[in-house]
Amino acid sequence: MTRTPLAPVAAGTGAQARRALRLLAVGGAISYRALFGWLSPWIFIPSMLAVPIFQVLLFAYIGKSAGVGDNEFYLIGNAVQYAAVPCLFAMENMIAGERLTQTLGLIITSPAPRLPLFLGRALPVVANGWVVSMFTLVAGGLVLDVSIGAPALLAIALVMVVASASCTGLGLVIGGIGLRVREGAVLNGLVFGALLIVSGANVPLASLPGWVSGVGRVVPFTHAIEACRALAAGGSLGDVSGSIGTEALIGGVYGLAGLLLIHSLERVSRRRATLETY
Repeated sequence: MTRTPLAPVAAGTGAQARRALRLLAVGGAISYRALFGWLSPWIFIPSMLAVPIFQVLLFAYIGKSAGVGDNEFYLIGNAVQYAAVPCLFAMENMIAGERLTQTLGLIITSPAPRLPLFLGRALPVVANGWVVSMFTLVAGGLVLDVSIGAPALLAIALVMVVASASCTGLGLVIGGIGLRVREGAVLNGLVFGALLIVSGANVPLASLPGWVSGVGRVVPFTHAIEACRALAAGGSLGDVSGSIGTEALIGGVYGLAGLLLIHSLERVSRRRATLETY
């Protein structure tokens, strides 16, 4: 008899959880399909899989000529860093695109909970970033004749999941800023270029000015790149657990900041009636 009043509460909580999971999975898949489904594979595949190989080759040959690092140094750095293309641009466009097509108001005014709504949009982006990074690592390794053992490759694959999620958190911040600025893609380009330098992908952090190196310590990819290089050199996951944890923490902070920023700017846009105004 004492359990009877709790049954409707438990059933309601379970239904809410199922709706949240459905919104997370189905909503994210539909949003990602809307973003890229119209794009020809002849454009999408080369831009995601072919271009990063040329980026690896460019910096590898420049770096070797300057005597900065070897092929493995540039292969790992650029393989991780190029995940920024889907993680930054896709995440920002998933929000800015709704604003451009004037459908953002429908999403904002819906009763759907914000956390699964936006996290669901982030999951396909994380998967996309991981695929890009792993393909670049494997294909670039074949081109540059860099051999990474299977155990190390599996461990690096795990680190790249964390790196992609971390950068997606930064993309969520830029998406929030996209509620107030006209061209978020310009900011994406600036951030992508900055990550080429400050993350240690192409220039060792020890060779950078102190303040630049300090910035690199609080942005995505830096600690993941360090972990991947250590794993390729024969380290274990236990040896790089600190770097992996720091990378995950940075991603979580950016993701939380992005959600709070979207919530704050949503309220401002409601008050000023500027939600879909350019």
